[in-house]
Amino acid sequence: MVLDMNRIRNEPEAVKEAMRVKGEEGVDIDLLLEWDGGWRTALRELEILRAERNKASKEIGVLKQEGEDAEKQILRVRSVNEKISELETRVTELQDSIDDAMLRIPNIPHPDVPIGKEEEDNVEVRRWGTPRSFSFEPKAHWDLGVELGILEFERAARIAGSRFSLMRNDGARLERGLINFMLDLHVERHGYVEILPPFLVNRSCMLGTGQLPKFADDVFVIEDHGYFLVPTAEVPVTNMYRDEIISADELPMRFVAYSPCFRSEAGAAGRDTRGLIRLHQFDKVELVHYTEPEKSYEAQEDIVHHAEAVLQRLGLPYRVMLMCTGDMGFGQTKKYDLEVWMPSYNDYVEISSVSNFADFQARRANIRFRSETGARPQFVHTLNGSGVAVGRTVAALIENYQNEDGTVQIPEHLHPYMRGRTVITG
Repeated sequence: MVLDMNRIRNEPEAVKEAMRVKGEEGVDIDLLLEWDGGWRTALRELEILRAERNKASKEIGVLKQEGEDAEKQILRVRSVNEKISELETRVTELQDSIDDAMLRIPNIPHPDVPIGKEEEDNVEVRRWGTPRSFSFEPKAHWDLGVELGILEFERAARIAGSRFSLMRNDGARLERGLINFMLDLHVERHGYVEILPPFLVNRSCMLGTGQLPKFADDVFVIEDHGYFLVPTAEVPVTNMYRDEIISADELPMRFVAYSPCFRSEAGAAGRDTRGLIRLHQFDKVELVHYTEPEKSYEAQEDIVHHAEAVLQRLGLPYRVMLMCTGDMGFGQTKKYDLEVWMPSYNDYVEISSVSNFADFQARRANIRFRSETGARPQFVHTLNGSGVAVGRTVAALIENYQNEDGTVQIPEHLHPYMRGRTVITG
């Protein structure tokens, strides 16, 4: 299950409207309810027939013990078994159709989410910092990084193909330093538990967090082994508690994890094809929360502030956007994007997304909690956010901190992670 089936039964028009505003109309809700009704009817008939079979079987046993003819009852059991077999097939077929449809129904947007179809319908919440005014013509990171010898795209393409990068010397150190800076900040200042997860996951994990079946074209799969390269650390970290019941005393749980991320970026041809913005492989530090339902939206605001803290310490101007229904994603009930200022774009570019999934992922992955001994388990709420995308941070630092002589200043908070270096000179 994904959404609560009772909600679909009781509020079908609300579910249809949620699908419409999200631009996800691939599931026929009326047909789904027809399947559901047929499935429930078939189950009731199965229960009746199984009870009848059990009764007849007992009668056969008694008649045989008494030496009497049981042929009539035997024929009846055979007839009932045939009907049971037919119904069991019907139930399985209906269940498969229902399960497939349920996996394709998006999450219901929170009432605060603005209705809209595209990026222009997103709502700006706030800004921090002022974009720098340059006294010279600033260079794009894909040019300046190459000139400094810290970024290489041609050699990366020779190794793996387009949309890969190779970092050298201070570029590699900057990437690694940013990862450690972000992890340290979130662990030491924000109270997260650090996780280093597997970077390969199984199909159940991808189904649990909602990457499958909706985004099958966007992931890399190792066909012969049934593994998927992680598109984000959200997948393994959210699935750590799949099929478990958590004690309420353990909630909320906050995890931070570094991982490389692998995405095919299907359908993104022509968009951000230069530089570090849209790659097949990139690094990210991910923040994942498990919370009680009534606390999840408060937790989402916390994650936003934690991601903002990274950009503020690095002195990078940014804005926070509340995403509209058509631009928020399949599984999210509410999503914020943090967008960093990029001089080469003369605009803000996404560097973090912070999503609340409510119980959407928990239902798919069967992650529950129990408030007290003997209480009925409930589904947790799961949330995640980039804290933040590392490659895009490298790009933003190169562009925003460049000097007229082609060098790049290193923000103060990164000095300890750069062996005391204060400037990248090439």
